[in-house]
Amino acid sequence: MFQTFEPADAPAPPAKPHSHPARPSGTASDWTIPQNWERFTAEDHRVWDLLFARQKKQLSGRVVRAFEEGLDVLQLSRPGIPEFSELNERLSARTGWTVVSVPGLVPDDVFFDHLSKRRFPAGNFIRSAAQLDYLEEPDVFHDVFGHVPMLSNPAVADFMQALGEAGLAALDKGAIHRLSRLYWYTVEFGLAREDGAVKIYGAGIASSFEELAYSLESEIPQRRRFDMQRVLRTSYRSDALQRCYFVVDSFEDLLAEIAGADLERLYKEMAPLDDFDPAD
Repeated sequence: MFQTFEPADAPAPPAKPHSHPARPSGTASDWTIPQNWERFTAEDHRVWDLLFARQKKQLSGRVVRAFEEGLDVLQLSRPGIPEFSELNERLSARTGWTVVSVPGLVPDDVFFDHLSKRRFPAGNFIRSAAQLDYLEEPDVFHDVFGHVPMLSNPAVADFMQALGEAGLAALDKGAIHRLSRLYWYTVEFGLAREDGAVKIYGAGIASSFEELAYSLESEIPQRRRFDMQRVLRTSYRSDALQRCYFVVDSFEDLLAEIAGADLERLYKEMAPLDDFDPAD
């Protein structure tokens, strides 16, 4: 998702990456809706193909091997927006994950419940050709192109399920703002060290034309080695290019981090502490 840059000292908006005011009519209790793939127009499919080709070219040499290998899941029998029934056959065979259609952003409890059940919610719409480089709400391109390739990696697939379970627990403890940071700095804007170089794996970077090069080549943001406590205490902007990225050594290490963390204890210890500004 493209994000506009604002000065680091601008007031940060509340971080509610998966919020939605009320369940729209026509949705199931879990906010899912039929994809109705046939309703997408030729223009919708053209926009997908344009975005896919552009991002794939930009990612060459900048993205982890797991993402490149996972792109095979998206290269289906016909061009354009993937039909989820066909996509899910390939994805589920690899890691047991499926993609489900939702009308747009969903509440935190719904979102993390889906993740805990190895389902990824994808917005059932695509941006217009006039919005190629800016979109306020994640569309099917961000959700599917950005996330699905990494969901075909076993370690990331398990990490995402663990995040779903941790998100539900954090909601119960009133600490979802902490857990959302872990999601943000890994799944959305994570970097990884591979073969001695820093590479992209986060969906928010992989699906963004501007942030893709910025995340690796700009001198503005910090690139810190992943540290669970630092991540949980670092605020973020959802409407600006990132000022801090966290770099993991491997996806197996990332899975081990969440499996071995006593998150409830960390939430309690951090409660009286100030947050870190990502630009510090």
